[in-house]
Amino acid sequence: MTAPDPWAPLRRHTAARIALGRAGVSLPTTEWQRFALAHALARDAVHEPFDSARLAAEMQRDGFDSVTLASAAADRATYLRRPDLGRRLSARSAALLAALATAPQIDGPALAVVVGDGLSARAVHGHALPLLRELRPLLEAQGQPPHPVLLVHQCRVALGDEAGGLLRAAAVLVLIGERPGLSSPDSLGAYLSWAPRPGLADAQRNCVSNIRPAGLPCAEAARKIAWLLGAARRLGATGVALKDESDKDGEAALPGAGLSPQLP
Repeated sequence: MTAPDPWAPLRRHTAARIALGRAGVSLPTTEWQRFALAHALARDAVHEPFDSARLAAEMQRDGFDSVTLASAAADRATYLRRPDLGRRLSARSAALLAALATAPQIDGPALAVVVGDGLSARAVHGHALPLLRELRPLLEAQGQPPHPVLLVHQCRVALGDEAGGLLRAAAVLVLIGERPGLSSPDSLGAYLSWAPRPGLADAQRNCVSNIRPAGLPCAEAARKIAWLLGAARRLGATGVALKDESDKDGEAALPGAGLSPQLP
């Protein structure tokens, strides 16, 4: 017989694993099966292939140009064992991006956007395009339309620094699948870096995380990202130098309010 947990009514307020009850000294079979399913979904998310062709076609229908690239990690197994290779473009992709940077329509964009599979292609498949749809009017209002979008296989966050540097972009935004949790196999993260170049530290980026229907909705995430980008442009920096005050009212909520412009 399963002994119910008196805290069980609280479960309707959270996806966390609480009030599981017990069967003797063990977990109830049903809870163990739910745990095994959640673990399997997380593992599947890590290994799910990135369908960049499908995403590129969907983006094209929405008016987003894209370029498909790859990191220096040749396959998924290498990517998982060698995080350093996922932080660099392959030689072929680096050459392609360098050539793209000389195209007249590029000419040092204000913002480079990287969409990478990361540790959950499922998150990218489900949420990258809806987020870009919400972001587009906000970025266009700032004079920073996201073009082109770089779709990168076997991607880590820091790869955006190299990509943005090759494009001579003022800033880079990396949308990437986050490490799956036992209740969140489809969480998308957004990482913003000012003056991207190889060697930037994590402390020089801002992150908006857990973007998904059960977490931070795309519309709210887009608002935060746009605010951070506007503030970064005025401050000339991201990371620990830039505090997210997008939820404050009044003057403090304006991008870059009270900040002295600095060179990148």
